[in-house]
Amino acid sequence: MKNNGLKIALGCFGVIVLCVVIVGSMFIKAKNNMVELNENIDAQWAQVENQLKRRNDLIPNLVNTVKGYAKHEKEIFTDIAESRAKLAGAKTVDEKVKASGQLEGALSRLLMIVERYPDLKANQQFIALQAELAGTENRIAVERMRFNEMVRDYNKYVKKFPGSFYASIFGYAPRSFFEVPESEKAVPKVNFGTE
Repeated sequence: MKNNGLKIALGCFGVIVLCVVIVGSMFIKAKNNMVELNENIDAQWAQVENQLKRRNDLIPNLVNTVKGYAKHEKEIFTDIAESRAKLAGAKTVDEKVKASGQLEGALSRLLMIVERYPDLKANQQFIALQAELAGTENRIAVERMRFNEMVRDYNKYVKKFPGSFYASIFGYAPRSFFEVPESEKAVPKVNFGTE
């Protein structure tokens, strides 16, 4: 009889240990998934930043080329310099997104100014810089899209059950998407000189 009681106690203890191991492994797997998804987002954001840096490095050459032709367009050059400084000084993703949007707006105004200078549009250096900038803008768009896809996958994980349960335990919260600022959603006005 004693042996049966000991066997039952050991069996119960084994079941408890097995349950603890299963639950513990579920927590470990969930934590590792969140860490991996979160790190993927950070790595993808670094790719966005690489392309933003590349654009930031191209801009002085483009601005200097335009300056030679458009000496009286000082406001746009000031706006570009201020936008680049804000982007360089931004610390958070939201600050970088906002600064990037301001820089994109200033760049589009610069390119509109270029339309007033036919000699500049024919300048080989300007053409090469403009093509390089266009390629960089495409790379930025692709990296932003990939960033948003990773944020979407992560957010789905931490919002759906059981991921939401584990996320609350481990302190993981949904991440923000890279969104286009409202000022950039407006349709640009195009003037072909007919007014």
